[in-house]
Amino acid sequence: MSDWTLDRTFTSSSGEVRWTALGPEQAPPVVLVHGTPFSSYVWRGIARGLAQDHRVHVWDLPGYGASAQYPGQDVSLGAQARVLTELLGHWGLGRPAVVAHDFGGCVSLRAHLLHGARYGRLALVDPVALAPWGSPAYRLLGGEAEVFGALSPELHRALVTEYVSSASHQGLHPTVLDRLVAPWCTEAGQPAFYRQIAQNDQRFTDEIQHRYGELDLPVLICWGTEDTWIPVARGHELAGLVPGAELRLIEGAGHLVQEDAPAELTAALSRFLRTAV
Repeated sequence: MSDWTLDRTFTSSSGEVRWTALGPEQAPPVVLVHGTPFSSYVWRGIARGLAQDHRVHVWDLPGYGASAQYPGQDVSLGAQARVLTELLGHWGLGRPAVVAHDFGGCVSLRAHLLHGARYGRLALVDPVALAPWGSPAYRLLGGEAEVFGALSPELHRALVTEYVSSASHQGLHPTVLDRLVAPWCTEAGQPAFYRQIAQNDQRFTDEIQHRYGELDLPVLICWGTEDTWIPVARGHELAGLVPGAELRLIEGAGHLVQEDAPAELTAALSRFLRTAV
């Protein structure tokens, strides 16, 4: 598997953020937002594909991947939305296209609806956006963060590996799986894994769900038909709440659509980004 390096840093309100940009500097900007418990690594193929015609900004959210992890860090969905807004200012992007996966969907929606971040268009890929969300296992891990944080490194790695694996319907290549699990298996990463779950709860979507009808920009919703984390019925529900939203179902893909169906997702996003407003 090819390497993936974030070679730039930004000091955010929630710690150091690692990021990079691909594609021609003067090309239309696109910002990719990952979800949990992933990193920008899941966007590597999509980013390189979109970078043929766009300036693509990718970043690891605070507490994830190569970005800062530390005790007491605010990595809640509320904090992540503020950091996204800060980054857009740092990058000098006025109205970029934003593509967001999983809880990156909530992050991008909060940044837009609560913090005034302006987008040219928004694509949501299997997003966390509608109540209720959070599986029983997810709630258990968050509710007993100190207990799970004290697991032996071997048991912790096994738990995270099983958890990440379940996001794919097709099955993850071992190298990809190792890359996604590794940031959570360091001395700082193990408590960070449970910290980010403990800090995220449904109130962060409850605060904005009633405002989806206010979205006044082109919106594409992509959903893997085999998503067991957030069922495809939520995609239909969300599309009904967002004026003019287009719903694109991706057959045979689980929650981690970027890994299960990268060609199909890249094609859908490329077409959406080319479409005139």
